[in-house]
Amino acid sequence: MSVAVDMKALFEAGVHFGHKTSRWHPKMAPYIHSKRQDSHIIDLAKTVEALDKALPFITKTVASGKKVLFVGTKKQAKDIVKAAAESAGQPFVVNRWIGGMLTNVTTTNAQIKKLRDLERRMDNGDLEKRYNKLEVQRYQEEIDSLNFKYGGIKELNGKPGALIVLDMLVDKNAIAEAENLGIPVVAIADTNADPSKVEYPIPGNDDAIKGLQLLLDYFVAAVNEGKTKKEEK
Repeated sequence: MSVAVDMKALFEAGVHFGHKTSRWHPKMAPYIHSKRQDSHIIDLAKTVEALDKALPFITKTVASGKKVLFVGTKKQAKDIVKAAAESAGQPFVVNRWIGGMLTNVTTTNAQIKKLRDLERRMDNGDLEKRYNKLEVQRYQEEIDSLNFKYGGIKELNGKPGALIVLDMLVDKNAIAEAENLGIPVVAIADTNADPSKVEYPIPGNDDAIKGLQLLLDYFVAAVNEGKTKKEEK
């Protein structure tokens, strides 16, 4: 049974509020319902339609055994993106998108291997045995720095099956790398974004935390449904 989308809930969460009309992208025209004062109003019927396509895709991706990478690096969304990804057992990037994170696999894998090795040596006491307190502290700082950059993708193991992106402009580099590798992207497309840049644009407000949380809840539900289907197989 696919995830059911509630248009009333989308409305109450303010998902329909777009940006100022002066900041719009012409390719968002089919998804705009009207103007209110100097801002665009998104057509929530189109949002529901888009979610009804994207959510089964997420479910199918996870059911096939692939991971879905959650990306949300803008300040106000970091915490809820991380919480959503962790609750679904999926990888995430919330601090900064490192150039080549997906396309330069050699460098990314080397950094993750280094992080895991340092964490293992810190946990088993090897670093403490070999080095003085100041040196151990420096190793801990290196671990913290690597976790800041790569901690959310430590368990990714290869290419993700899809990306979920909360802001198409802020995380355009992530979308570009996914496109380069042929990885489908589900992204919230506000009225200032180009929806043609991704396979599954979801017309919606990319700033309101309540709206973002609701959309994340739908994405997580789709992931969990995929995990259930995988177990049933």
